[in-house]
Amino acid sequence: MQVLCKSTNGNAETHCCVCGQGFVMFWERQSRTERVQVMKEIQNTLRHHHRNQNRKEAHPHGTFLVPEWNDSTSATVAAIRGHAPSWAL
Repeated sequence: MQVLCKSTNGNAETHCCVCGQGFVMFWERQSRTERVQVMKEIQNTLRHHHRNQNRKEAHPHGTFLVPEWNDSTSATVAAIRGHAPSWAL
C-alpha cells in the first residue's frame, strides 16, 4: 500500500519524531493491522529525511509517497486511490 503524505501546519494525522512537523495522509482504507505497519514505515521515512539535517526543511516540499517511488505518475495514482482532494497534489 502506498500513502500520499503532505506537510501541514494545521490538523495533522502524524508528526515527525525528529522535528515535529505535521503531516496529513491520504490512503486507501485498510485493516488496522495494515495501517499500524504503514505508520511504522511512514515514521522510518520521516526519520530518514533527516539524515543530513534536523530541521523541518529536511522533508520534501509539497507531497511525497511512502514507500517512495521514482515514477512521476505514482503520486497521482495514490492520490486517486486515497481520494486526495486536488489541493493536496
